[in-house]
Amino acid sequence: MKYGFVKVCAATPEMRVADVDFNTQKIIDAIKESAANGSQLTVFPELCVCGYTCGDLFNQPVLISACENGIRNIVEATKGIKTLVFVGAPIRHDGKLFNCAIAIHNGKILAVIPKTFLPNYGEFYERRHFSSSTEVIMDYIGLIDKQFVPFTTKILFMASNCPGFTVAAEICEDLWTVQSPSLKHAQRGANIIVNLSCSDETVGKADYRRTLIKAQSGKLVCGYVYCDAGEGESSTDMTFAGHNLIAENGNILAESKLFENGLVYSEIDVEMLESERCRMAGGYYTDLKEEKKEQRGDDGYYRSIFETFESEEDLSRKFSQTPFVPENSATLSDRSELVLTIQQKGLEKRLKHTGSKTVLIGISGGLDSALALLVTCRAFKSLGKNTKDIIAVTMPGYGTTKKTKGNSLRLIEALGATAKTIPVSGSVLKHFKDIGHDPDDRNVTYENAQARMRTMVLMDLANDMGGLVIGTCDLSETALGWSTYNGDHMAMYGVNASVPKTLVKHLIAYEAEKLGGEVKKILTSILNTEISPELLPPDENGNIAQKTEDIVGPYILHDFFIYYALRYAFAPDKIMFIAETAFEGVFDKKTIKKWLKSFYERFFKHQFKRSCMPDGVKVGSVSLSPRGDWRMPSDAVASVWLDYFK
Repeated sequence: MKYGFVKVCAATPEMRVADVDFNTQKIIDAIKESAANGSQLTVFPELCVCGYTCGDLFNQPVLISACENGIRNIVEATKGIKTLVFVGAPIRHDGKLFNCAIAIHNGKILAVIPKTFLPNYGEFYERRHFSSSTEVIMDYIGLIDKQFVPFTTKILFMASNCPGFTVAAEICEDLWTVQSPSLKHAQRGANIIVNLSCSDETVGKADYRRTLIKAQSGKLVCGYVYCDAGEGESSTDMTFAGHNLIAENGNILAESKLFENGLVYSEIDVEMLESERCRMAGGYYTDLKEEKKEQRGDDGYYRSIFETFESEEDLSRKFSQTPFVPENSATLSDRSELVLTIQQKGLEKRLKHTGSKTVLIGISGGLDSALALLVTCRAFKSLGKNTKDIIAVTMPGYGTTKKTKGNSLRLIEALGATAKTIPVSGSVLKHFKDIGHDPDDRNVTYENAQARMRTMVLMDLANDMGGLVIGTCDLSETALGWSTYNGDHMAMYGVNASVPKTLVKHLIAYEAEKLGGEVKKILTSILNTEISPELLPPDENGNIAQKTEDIVGPYILHDFFIYYALRYAFAPDKIMFIAETAFEGVFDKKTIKKWLKSFYERFFKHQFKRSCMPDGVKVGSVSLSPRGDWRMPSDAVASVWLDYFK
């Protein structure tokens, strides 16, 4: 698969305890099925060749020999299959028995990985039968035809033709312990960790297991393929649910239903994982003196090189059209409250520090100014200040409609702020005369003069009243440069600075439900109003003529671009690829390409505005503050990015 996506599979086939021939055939069938579906990496459960619940049958040489023969048959069946496969089996080595993962590829065993941490509590008694990897004496084993392969936990499997496709393995309890082998594996470059497991099912365990795997993949910035034993294992004392999970950097990509054996697929983005680790500037390496030798490469790790293939299957994982907005309604409510509180607390600190008597906000009847006013009211109430000291200024100009002006005044009154109306048309006309501009020439000067006049009014009022001007620009406008330099671009504190437009709507909707009554009615009307700067006169019916999204493009697309271009540094062609998947049936390829190119052009062109943007609190994973997340020269050239569109 292109763009760093590696298709993976967690396979829990039907099995019978100690019936090695039956289990071997089911494993072979699952390998062929997963390969046919484009899986480049397939993982099976712990001890799946014979079953985890064999008990003292593990002491029977007949069973162990049968398992070794079963592995031989599995290896033979993989000839011509370039899927990297991990199968679990008991293996004799150095006079001991080990619980192992066998790495198989294209008719060969690449390595055997013994389990390190053997649970010996509760229902588990693995030390009765198995030895730990810490007891290994020889690092090589001749498992089939005396062809020796590494027998160690310290091994990475690296695809020669897919950069970043680097895999390491651990087994069940290894994950649940304090010092999981996967910690070292990730430090040494493994982007995908596989776990062959047999975790019995008890009340609450699935939630804990899911949380553990999410946390491990997030902490290690890796993909994690967890394959669990399912129905077929002995139910003498336990049941097994086949709880398979595929995670990536703290997120669950795919998950099986409990008590349903089968194959679960997804794609892990190793390119993104590599980029994320680079962004974190080597945070995986310690500076302890005893680690220095290992950092130089003498780390005792084996590297096994294999050749993968490009999966031709369609991308199965889904990408949200609104990556800044949770899809779950309960999560969205929690997120909305948290974001509003972060905005509120940031403003509270600034008000305390400056000792400002009042704040001033320009209210347009649009989304951003409504959100800024809502946040300011929350801050004032939290500080015990009178909301009458919030001076909400409407400044009607040439493009102001009755609807937006009416909504502005109604919202100010409903929230208990003080309304002040100062028309700017006359001042702007005088300014046009002063600079010799023809008012009939409705160019950028015509538009920007109004925006700058409004900012001047707010700044001067703030000086006169001992107040603070609250900025309303959001993250999306900042990224696109959709603001007038030294106009609405400027403020004394920007509460919306890192809130994307797609999230702004949900924050307002959340607050509308919370406040209810007249405020809800007004905010609903604002949510249903076209997004516009209202700098050009209305149409003949008095409706908004200047529609922002007709000019700069749909914000739902731009926020998608912002997330993947800035948060994960995806290249334009990769963003195109996932955008086509996410917006299938909504936007065609031509439209996506048009606005993606426009995004890059605008983003580079308008960096100078971001280089001197006002203070504003960070609320999410993306911020464009020049003091925090984004440091970029104002004269950087976009040609490398725009070359993708030629």
